[in-house]
Amino acid sequence: MSAASPAAPPQPTVPEAVHRRRWAILAALMFSLLIVVLDNSILNVAMKTIATPPPTGLGATQSQLEWAVNSYTLVFAGLLFTSGLLGDRYGRKRVLLAGLALFGVGSVLAGLSDSPGELIAFRALMGFGGAFVMPSTLAILMNVFERDEQPRAIGIWAGGVGLAIAIGPITGGVLLEHFWWGSVFMVNVPIVIAALIAMAVLVPESRDPAPGRPDPLGVLLSVVGLVLLVYGIIKGGQLADFTDPEVLLTAGGGIAVLAGFVLHEKRSDHPALDIGYFRNPAFSAAVTAVALVFFALMGVTFFMVFYTQSVRGYTPLQTGLLLLPLAVAQLVFAPRARLAVERFGARATCTGGMLVIAATMASFLLLDTDTPIWILEVLFFLQGAGMAHIMPPVTVTVMQSLPRRKAGSGSAVNNVFRQVGGALGVAVLGSLLSAAYRGRIDGELAGVPGLSEGARHAAGESIEATRTLAERMGPAGRALAERADEAFVQAMHITVVASAAVALAGAVVVALFMPGRRGAPGGPDGARGPEEGERHRGRGRKESKGEQGGKDEGEVREEAEGASVPGAGRERDALEAEVER
Repeated sequence: MSAASPAAPPQPTVPEAVHRRRWAILAALMFSLLIVVLDNSILNVAMKTIATPPPTGLGATQSQLEWAVNSYTLVFAGLLFTSGLLGDRYGRKRVLLAGLALFGVGSVLAGLSDSPGELIAFRALMGFGGAFVMPSTLAILMNVFERDEQPRAIGIWAGGVGLAIAIGPITGGVLLEHFWWGSVFMVNVPIVIAALIAMAVLVPESRDPAPGRPDPLGVLLSVVGLVLLVYGIIKGGQLADFTDPEVLLTAGGGIAVLAGFVLHEKRSDHPALDIGYFRNPAFSAAVTAVALVFFALMGVTFFMVFYTQSVRGYTPLQTGLLLLPLAVAQLVFAPRARLAVERFGARATCTGGMLVIAATMASFLLLDTDTPIWILEVLFFLQGAGMAHIMPPVTVTVMQSLPRRKAGSGSAVNNVFRQVGGALGVAVLGSLLSAAYRGRIDGELAGVPGLSEGARHAAGESIEATRTLAERMGPAGRALAERADEAFVQAMHITVVASAAVALAGAVVVALFMPGRRGAPGGPDGARGPEEGERHRGRGRKESKGEQGGKDEGEVREEAEGASVPGAGRERDALEAEVER
C-alpha cells in the first residue's frame, strides 16, 4: 500500500450516485433490448401476411421474405464490432441514443413501404441502428453494476428476451387483426421515444478512459469480412446450394478477409480486438455456445411459424399465443440461472441447457398435421427453460473475461457470434427444409394438368406457394393442399434432426471447455477476469471498511491494470459529474 493511500478518500468501482440508481438504469436499458428483440419476433408472425398479395400485404416471395429478415441481419452483424469499438471510444450512451433514433426512423419508413424492395432497404436501415444499440446496452450494464451483482443483472437482462418474445408475437397478432401489415413496424415508434427519454434521464455516460490509437484498417477488415461472410451464408440458403460460385466467392472471401483481420490484430501494437482473449478456453467456449444455440433456435423459429399458420391453420394472434410457453420459461428461469451456476457451476448448467434444447429439437419429430397442440406447448416451454440456463452464464463468462473498460468490444463479440450463428441457422436449415420439401412435393406437382415447368418450379418453392396454386385450382386442389402439409411436416422432421445435432455439438463444446463449479462466473469461487485478482481482496469497502480506511476496490483495480489505463480515476470523476448533472 502506498503512503498516500490512507489519505485518499475511498472510491468504489462504480460511483455511488450511479450505484444507487443501478436498477432504474437496468430498467431503462431493457427498453433498448425490448425494441430490438420485439421487432424480430413481430416480423416472424407477420411474414405470412406480408407474403399475401396487395392490398392485404406486399405479395413478397419466399426469397424476398428471407431478405426482409436477412437485410437486417447482414447490416446488424457487419457493424456490431465497429459499434462496440465506437461506444468504448466515444461514449456508450451517445452511441446508444444515436442507434435508437436511427432504428425509430427506419421503423417508420419500413411501415410505409410500398414494395418488398423498399421493405428490404428500410429493414437494412433498422439493422444499422440496431447494431449500435445491442453492444452498448450490455456494455453500460457492466459499467453500472459491481462484479458480484453482474450475474443477477445479466440474468434479468436475458429474461427481457423472454418478455420481448412474449409481447412481440401477441402484439403482432393483435395489430394484424385490426390494422394493416405496416403497423407491426409503427409500434416500435412509441417504445423508441420512451427509451430515448429514459436513457437521456437515467443512464450515465461511460467510455474506455484509454482507448489508444484508432485501428481503421482493423475496423475496415472486420466490416468487410463480416458482411461478405453473412451475405454468402444468406445467398447459399436462398439458392439451397452452398457450392454455387457466388456463394463460394462471397463466403470464402469473407473468411479470407477475417483471417487477414486476425493476422493484422495479432501484429498490431494498437489492435481493435485483442486476439489473446480467445486463448482463454472459457471465453472461446462461451461465444461458440452462443453461436451454436442460435444456429439451432433461429432456424427452427423461422419455419415453425409456417407449421402453426400454414399447416395447422392458426391465425397470427393465435401463433403468438402459442409461443407464450417459450417466452414465459425464459422470463422465469433466466434471472434464476445464476443460482444453478452457483450450485452446479457454469459447465454443468450450460451443458444441461444444451442437452434440453437438443432433446426438444429431436422431440419435434412427434409433430404431425394433427398432433395435439399441447405437445408443441410443452416442447416450447422446455426449450425456453433450456435457453434460459445457457444465455446468462455464457454472457457472464464472456463479459467477465474482459476488462470492464472493454465492455463494448466484449458485448460486440458476443453479439457477432450470435448473429452469425443465427444467420447460418436460417440459411442452412432453411435450405435443408426447402430442398427436402421440394423433393417431396415435386411428384405431386408433376401430376397437375396444364402446369408449365416454370409454374411447377415456383409452386415447389414453399408450402405457401403450393397452397396458393391449390387455392386457384378450387375443389380439385384440396388433395394437393393436404399433400403439401404432409410434405412440409416430413421436411421439417429432417431439419429438426440436423438442428438437434448442432445443439449436441454445442453441449460437447461447453462440457469440455466451460469453467466448472469452482470456475463458475459469479459463484463464490468464481474464476476472476483480468481485473479481479487483486480487486477480490479489496472488496471490503462494503463489508468491513465502510467509508474509511484501507484501499478501495477502484484503487486496487487501477493498480492491477497499471499504466495501460491512465485516467481511470478521471473517468469516475467524469461519470460522477455526468450523473450529478
